[in-house]
Amino acid sequence: MTAHSRQSFHLPGAVIRQGDSGFFFFLTLKMNFGRIFLVKCLLLLFSSVKCSVVNRLYKAVNETALLNITAPGSIYHAIWKRDGQRLVQLKDNDVKYFVNKDQCRCKILQNGTLQIRQVVKGDSGNYTVTVYERDGKWKAEEKTSFFVQEPVPQPILSTECMNKTVSVKCEVDHKAKGEEFTIELTQPNGRKIQKNAAMLELQTRHSGTFRCAVKNQVSEKMVEKAIKCSGKLDLYLILSIAGGALVFVIFVIWLIYCIRRRKAKRREGDDEQRMMQTLPAECDRAMRELPPTPYAPTPKQVRVQQRPLPQPQGQQQPQPPRPRPRTQPRTPNHPKERP
Repeated sequence: MTAHSRQSFHLPGAVIRQGDSGFFFFLTLKMNFGRIFLVKCLLLLFSSVKCSVVNRLYKAVNETALLNITAPGSIYHAIWKRDGQRLVQLKDNDVKYFVNKDQCRCKILQNGTLQIRQVVKGDSGNYTVTVYERDGKWKAEEKTSFFVQEPVPQPILSTECMNKTVSVKCEVDHKAKGEEFTIELTQPNGRKIQKNAAMLELQTRHSGTFRCAVKNQVSEKMVEKAIKCSGKLDLYLILSIAGGALVFVIFVIWLIYCIRRRKAKRREGDDEQRMMQTLPAECDRAMRELPPTPYAPTPKQVRVQQRPLPQPQGQQQPQPPRPRPRTQPRTPNHPKERP
């Protein structure tokens, strides 16, 4: 390679040309070994440091709390502290209290667990336990953030329909200050969540089931309500109602017509049956009411019928009296009674 084609690399304290590939490889290897050596030294320096464990524990008022120790192996010497103040100590199965036992309501078990009975909100705080070996060397240290909370109250879910809009309110009466809780209002299309809020409110056009829930780390209470707001009637709804009413009216008219027609047919049948029943009786009555058959006239009636009509007096001539017919009966003469 010519002198003009040779390139150089500038490093702090050295100039390396492209032809010096062996030297460049040696320098890179030396830098990597330096980094590895530095990491090993740091590991050896901090190998004896043990990290502290921080736990979080929540309990409701009047419950029993157990603060455990996660360090492996048996516990020979352990000291529990609350906010830096020593509470109780366990050493070689011997228990020592640094506070009033009745006021503390605490007890240390053989495995190092701290038990607190009927916890109150004043028991909340940062608890620390330090564990030592038999030879007095420090073994571990664990921290527990302990919180005592009141159970959440029952939420109140109220709704109101305005036209086609649903107005929903989720309220909670939480008078305790400093309490952490979450209020959640769930609707058919989603939900709304807020922390430490006394009320959540939303408006939507979707009907359905709404749920109001209030919860914290120790309790949860919920209320649900199904809501449906019809609002103003739509055109399709009006048409469907009108069509249904028209069909109902036609059906009623047809039903009335059928009932009347059936009654008329039944009345005609009854009249025919009544006529058939009364016809024989009328025939008998008619037969009884017929006039008697004519009989032959007597000779007297014949002579009376053959008697000529009377003539006017001016033209009538006197005729001799005719003898009475013998056939005419005589009137008997009754004897007169004497006075």
